Amino acid sequence: MSDDKGVNYASSGVDISRQDEALRRIKPIVKTTKTPNVRSDLGLFGGLFAAQFSETKPILVSSMDGVGTKMKVARLAHRWDTVGQDLVNHCINDILVQGARPLFFLDYIASDRLEPEIIESIVSGMAVACRASNCSLIGGELAEMPGVYASREIDVAGTIVGVVDEPLLLPLPEAMKEGDCLIALPSSGLHTNGYSLARKIIFELKQFRVDEVLPGTNELIGDLLLAVHRSYLTPLMPLIEGQKIKGMAHITGGGLTDNIPRVLPSHLDAEVQRSSWEIPPLFRFLIEEGRLSMEEASQAFNLGVGMVVIVDKDQSNPVLDHLQSQQSGAWVLGRLKAGTGLVKFQS
Repeated sequence: MSDDKGVNYASSGVDISRQDEALRRIKPIVKTTKTPNVRSDLGLFGGLFAAQFSETKPILVSSMDGVGTKMKVARLAHRWDTVGQDLVNHCINDILVQGARPLFFLDYIASDRLEPEIIESIVSGMAVACRASNCSLIGGELAEMPGVYASREIDVAGTIVGVVDEPLLLPLPEAMKEGDCLIALPSSGLHTNGYSLARKIIFELKQFRVDEVLPGTNELIGDLLLAVHRSYLTPLMPLIEGQKIKGMAHITGGGLTDNIPRVLPSHLDAEVQRSSWEIPPLFRFLIEEGRLSMEEASQAFNLGVGMVVIVDKDQSNPVLDHLQSQQSGAWVLGRLKAGTGLVKFQS
């Protein structure tokens, strides 16, 4: 016997009113990121951005990424503003390694059930990072998809567009040579990679909670895991504009092992001195308690290195002086030597 009562969108699991409430909350936040080139407000079918640049030969650089399973830690900790900053800063760093400054950003937030308060917090974090980088949050998408996403799961992704003047475009593999210096800038933590492994070790293997102190530290596990992905735009852009850099590697998924070779010529290796820095306590805990080899850890995690900069040996001291004036915590990580385009670790 059939039921002639009928159905509606809400009964299928999608409630338009929740999306409307989320949009109402985020519209004033998005407006705080508006830059002079923006020609539209949130709500149109497409964001408008005037293509007027100070660069003589502008080249647009774009990238997109997500926050991954760090979102599950945010749910455990009931903290959502940091993941919004993570997303924007990750994308900024990805285009920065090609010499680009950010212009505008678009986000995608999806869940089985949109929660307006959480959406507001996530977008507030995005706005913080955008304002700090003179980048406009120009638009995005909210999607409620029951049956696609598991209950209470949220996925966040974003796309960034930036611009670089062609003479400043990086990397410059043809200019790299044996003896060039590798300079490292520290990460603030896991950034946005390695969380599936970190969660397995911390929450499944060791059965810790986010509100407990990580052994060997005075910090809560939730604070350590939700530390905001650093943006390297401010300390590095003056060096890019001064043509002091030959290449940069953003240390994301794949760690030092996989990311540095992305900018190397095929005839040079990156020789990384493990003794040049102390691996932060969070990573040491993960290595020890997860019984990870250094080879595996170097590919799964950044191990405290968030960005690697390649400069001429003669420029290493001025570059370090600048970075130290920016309180970046930079240090000499190693050098380039003859090889086949790989990373070689030295004790």
